[in-house]
Amino acid sequence: MQTDRYGLPLSTSQPRARDAYLAAVDSLLGAMPGDLEGFEAALRHDPGFALAAIGLARALLVRMRVSEARQNAASARELVAGASERERSHVHVLALGIEGKTAEALDAMHAHLMRWPRDAMVLAPATGVFGIIGFSGRPERERELFELLHELAPHYREGDGEDWWFGMSLAFAACETGRLDLAAPMIERSLARMPASGNVVHVHAHVAYELGDTQSELSRLEASLRSYPREALMHCHLSWHAALFAMQLGDSDKAWRHYRDSVHPDVALAPPLNMVTDCASFLWRAELADQPAPGGAAGAQREWDTVHRSARQYFPKAGVTFADVHVALACIASGDRTGLGELRAQLAERLAAGKLTAGPAVLSLVDGLAAYRDADWPRAVRELGAALPETVRIGGSRAQRDLVALTLAEAQRQAGAGTGRPPGFR
Repeated sequence: MQTDRYGLPLSTSQPRARDAYLAAVDSLLGAMPGDLEGFEAALRHDPGFALAAIGLARALLVRMRVSEARQNAASARELVAGASERERSHVHVLALGIEGKTAEALDAMHAHLMRWPRDAMVLAPATGVFGIIGFSGRPERERELFELLHELAPHYREGDGEDWWFGMSLAFAACETGRLDLAAPMIERSLARMPASGNVVHVHAHVAYELGDTQSELSRLEASLRSYPREALMHCHLSWHAALFAMQLGDSDKAWRHYRDSVHPDVALAPPLNMVTDCASFLWRAELADQPAPGGAAGAQREWDTVHRSARQYFPKAGVTFADVHVALACIASGDRTGLGELRAQLAERLAAGKLTAGPAVLSLVDGLAAYRDADWPRAVRELGAALPETVRIGGSRAQRDLVALTLAEAQRQAGAGTGRPPGFR
């Protein structure tokens, strides 16, 4: 019987289908090129291979090609009828997430992993900061993910150490819960095993950010980006990290070069969620750091207008809280008060209906950012201060959420100084 890399049986009799599937799974888990092509090849070799169909659906979903993902998930549900119990459950769990039934998917995932803990594809949608736990809106979501992975860790240990993908995932969870003594050596081992993985390089950047290892990590990131294809899933976001490291070092030219070359909406080959949030975050943080766009007020306005257009195009209505906060940033900085008002009203409506899982802190955050833009320092301090302890609920990493802490700190400074214009905002 054919098995996957984790020793789990596969219901395909075609070795070429199995080989293509295994390569596609590693590519998807590692954010390396070839996942879509691999799952498609597996289906060509075995059109009845349900796990390849659901794998393709998952690969499409991470690119926000939702309609195509759901079509392939429906196909996988049909194909898996005659497969093993494990594969039927595997398809069911992943399909629930693709269908938008995230609470059901999370419950089904826990039940599945109790029986088949090494089913990495089922575990993967719960890992990282954009996973079904990361976007759950629960204040304890970082601890919840770490504890889940820590409990599963014995199942992913191999003869010479932990599996590279699992080690990376646990390292990220450890990093986000402040366990840097655990995260640092673990991500070094994963990087040594799979240096081509965009996901592994990404987690390494997060650990370095938290450790303050700025200069050496920027050099390491730039070396990785030279060999990491632009069309690969993490290229835009890794470039965002490189731009932030350069900004921290005071190298404004390099920071803007990384942004313009790989993050800017006109050039980024990334899922809209990554592109919009990275662009808005970079521009806001650049102005906080007094490294605004070249070209004075007109240059800054052009940059924000471009990001604002993309933000409103891809996220016309509230729904993904982490995206909503960054759309609000784009509306605030570009001067779109009408769009901001509409977005805030949608968030308030979702809160009243019990659909805003991140809670009322989202409204405080949006109001605080708007007050900052208006140089209303007392209100900015009040609203951002109220929101800060709850920002974990909007999703995203500690590094991404630092934007709130940085804005609050500057608002507090300005409130004490009594000045009247946000630094960097022209």
